[in-house]
Amino acid sequence: MLAVAGFSLVAAVAGAQERDFDKVTIKTTKIADSVYLLEGAGGNIGLSVGDDGVVLIDDQFAPLTPKIQAAIAAITPKPIKFVLNTHWHGDHTGGNENLAATGAVLVAHDNVRKRMSVSQFIELMKKQVPPSPPKALPVVTFSTDATLHVNGEDLHIMYAGPAHTDGDSIVVFPKAKVIHMGDTFMTISYPFVDLSSGGNFDGYIAVADKVLGMADSSFKIIPGHGTLSTKTELKAWRDMLAGIRAQVKKQIDAGKALDAIQKQKITADWDEKWGKGFIKAEQVIEFAFKAAKGQH
Repeated sequence: MLAVAGFSLVAAVAGAQERDFDKVTIKTTKIADSVYLLEGAGGNIGLSVGDDGVVLIDDQFAPLTPKIQAAIAAITPKPIKFVLNTHWHGDHTGGNENLAATGAVLVAHDNVRKRMSVSQFIELMKKQVPPSPPKALPVVTFSTDATLHVNGEDLHIMYAGPAHTDGDSIVVFPKAKVIHMGDTFMTISYPFVDLSSGGNFDGYIAVADKVLGMADSSFKIIPGHGTLSTKTELKAWRDMLAGIRAQVKKQIDAGKALDAIQKQKITADWDEKWGKGFIKAEQVIEFAFKAAKGQH
């Protein structure tokens, strides 16, 4: 199952996988009174509903827009007012153009618009990604944070700093006690540090620490990919990241080169849980190595 999910993530990020979206179903899970999780193909979608309308966090792939709209219509007749993108990858922004055409306002970090505006190259997959259509670009951008006061909630959109990419955001529902972390947290794989998009392994630890510091045990945490999680599960993810980073730094201090460190099996304690997906042990060691060497 993890291997399948990981493969799907490769395809999702690259945006090149030919797949039959007709077979994709949208699963809806109610998390709080006005907050839902939608799962389909691509990044997990967060949903705020209420009298003011609908706020969507990420929107998966363009062909899935009608199914996503139908899933939302089954919850509320209100229109989609805002779409928040947690980063620029196509499995989180693919529906932007469709939803903008219905009147939704697209919101993201400054770097999301910058990267979507021009051609990008995802080095890990040797994949060239063309610029997004102008109508798919976020029209409201921010550098550090923004707040939407909607549906009786204060949705805090916070720049996470470079982690998965250089435009990552997390979205906090303080009253509902829900946090959407985008791809700064995944339960299906070791982290994918998109170095070609300004990602940084150390940023993953930093954003995990940030969320752990603001969340109590009652918070629900939505990962970019994988199952709805808790603070305890996020803590295990953070400790895995820090553990790998410490082991890699120890090997670097002993004068070991990257290929030698990759042969040390330093991730053995975590491989069963996180090493069977998209990112393998050798890759996560390389991400940590480059961060420790200042090569990100």
